Amino acid sequence: MAALALWPGLAEDGCTGPPLLFESNNDVIMFRNDQPRFWRRRSTGRHRMNQLRAASVHVLTALGAVLALLALRAAVHFDWQMVFVWLGIALLVDTIDGPLARRVDVKGVLPRFSGERLDLIVDYLTYVFVPAFVFTESSILPEGFRLPAAIAILLSGLFHFSDIDSKTEEGLFVGFPAIWNVVLLYLFVLGLPPTVALAIVAGLVVLTFVPILCVHPVRVVRLRIVTLLVTLICLYAAIVAVTKPFPSVLWVQTTLIAGAAYFIGLCVWRSSRRLL
Repeated sequence: MAALALWPGLAEDGCTGPPLLFESNNDVIMFRNDQPRFWRRRSTGRHRMNQLRAASVHVLTALGAVLALLALRAAVHFDWQMVFVWLGIALLVDTIDGPLARRVDVKGVLPRFSGERLDLIVDYLTYVFVPAFVFTESSILPEGFRLPAAIAILLSGLFHFSDIDSKTEEGLFVGFPAIWNVVLLYLFVLGLPPTVALAIVAGLVVLTFVPILCVHPVRVVRLRIVTLLVTLICLYAAIVAVTKPFPSVLWVQTTLIAGAAYFIGLCVWRSSRRLL
């Protein structure tokens, strides 16, 4: 502990010197001549509890890799509904682990382990790698273009995740944010002709390298209430879609198209304001 270097012999029974008071990990710790070990054990126990909480958040984030594996196994068996069930759970984990990490101060309690790196690795698996694999195994795209499209998705996704300028100070994404799990769901829901689906995939790959601004559905500041409402409605439609065979019924398709149109409109609006 930092205090041991400030007063030699502090951790030993019968240490000499005046009481020492300092703050560490939100705990006020006092070492006295008569009971130095008692105060040290009390602080260590509380710190260990904080470490346990922080580690549990890391474990929660890491479960995304397990969910990615389960989604891959479902894709191997052409069980597309279960693919999206596992990816949906991974998306839920990705939504809640950030606020939990900030709440328990993961950076301060476990500085050796980077939650940001772990989150990026898991996100790449669930947002990019698994969808790319599904594109190679499904009939969404023309047969001769499935592998090349998947390779383009993997490489463009790596560019996005390694780009340190992929987000603005306002929390906006720069370029298409590699949400291929969402794109994949849309293509299954809509049941578009393979050539049209290929054109959409190719266009989004290109937009990864174009500095358009894309909003985050949860972290958006302007039009926050409306955006959250649209997000919840689309989420409900997506859940219904996953529970039914693909392509989905008309009202689900219409709802998701309207939601996509809203977010595309926001992206165009924010991007145009940046240029003006």
